[in-house]
Amino acid sequence: MKVKQIAVLVAGVLLASASQAQDTIRIGVIAALTGPFANTGKPFEDGIKTYIQQYGDKVAGKKIEVIYRDDGGTNADQSKRAAQELISRDKVSFLVGFSLTPSALAVAPIATQAKIPMIVMNAVTTGITSKSPYMLRTGMTMQQMTEPFGTWTAANKIGKVYTLVSDYSTGIDAEARFTKGLTAGGGKVIGSSRVPLANPDYSPFVQRIKDEKPDALFFFAPGAEDGTGLLKAFSDKGLDKAGIRFLGVGDMTSDSPTLEALGDRALGAVTVLNYSTALDNPANKAFLAAYAAALPKNLPPTFVTVAAYDTMGMIYETIRKLNGNVSGEKAMPILSTMKWDSPRGPISIDPASRDIVQNMYIREVKKINGKLVNQPIGVLKDVMPN
Repeated sequence: MKVKQIAVLVAGVLLASASQAQDTIRIGVIAALTGPFANTGKPFEDGIKTYIQQYGDKVAGKKIEVIYRDDGGTNADQSKRAAQELISRDKVSFLVGFSLTPSALAVAPIATQAKIPMIVMNAVTTGITSKSPYMLRTGMTMQQMTEPFGTWTAANKIGKVYTLVSDYSTGIDAEARFTKGLTAGGGKVIGSSRVPLANPDYSPFVQRIKDEKPDALFFFAPGAEDGTGLLKAFSDKGLDKAGIRFLGVGDMTSDSPTLEALGDRALGAVTVLNYSTALDNPANKAFLAAYAAALPKNLPPTFVTVAAYDTMGMIYETIRKLNGNVSGEKAMPILSTMKWDSPRGPISIDPASRDIVQNMYIREVKKINGKLVNQPIGVLKDVMPN
């Protein structure tokens, strides 16, 4: 083949490649897909897959391509490398995911420099959206759950509470926020303990709590396995029979695997969360049907699945409003004023903080038609992130 022919062929390939790139909008997902925090990364995949199967992989004439990068959840350097590769090599228009706070904080300056919208779907530390003007959150903050829950606890005449949390920043934040709401409402923390983040043994702590005779235990740890372990010890040591109520954040009694593992020992546990599969609204019914169709062999969806599903909806709407001509500068004003009818109820993004405003649900584990469910027993409406 002559040099001129080769040049023409290469030019044609490059033009075709460029055309294909222009017709494709790529979304980069950075998440804990393996390791101890994969229970957050896997639901990202499930929510994204559900949305795309329900609404298709094209919007405003553009094909949507999703690229995943595993950061293990706790490796901030790996999160950075993943973001740099997704931006420079894969030319993504959005960065989403972020299982834990260190990952989100590591990527914030990279998103700022590249002017790429960065959507946090799980990391819950209050205030992290201030670290980049290109960051917003579709998950929730720890304050949104725990401080209003403390207020609700006091209002429901649960006056004396013992707190037990994992000994790291988010656990300490959860304890402080719950205590603030509880004490403002006239309640009192009569004792507190902090447990190691890795391989905790709850038995000695639970015995100490029983001896203190509080009205309730407030518990926070970062995973459903911890909820299983603590609730087993709580029941086996007879705290429930002693009239001590269990209070916690929602994933402590996740529909699966926690409730299945605990059985009737979970009955009566009260948690706070922005979602329950038992919510009776049209958007949730449509979501659950789409999820079952997309992932028929899967365990029930979690609040993380819903955050990923909503994130895709917001991205699609943004692309649609921009007629496919996406840039960070154009996308952020749309994303930061978004309002959405979610399976979890009405949600919106607060323009000042770029954080999410949403309902929080007080849920109690009940047996309905022979099945354990997190039944909503109260709603805290339009809770602000800060």
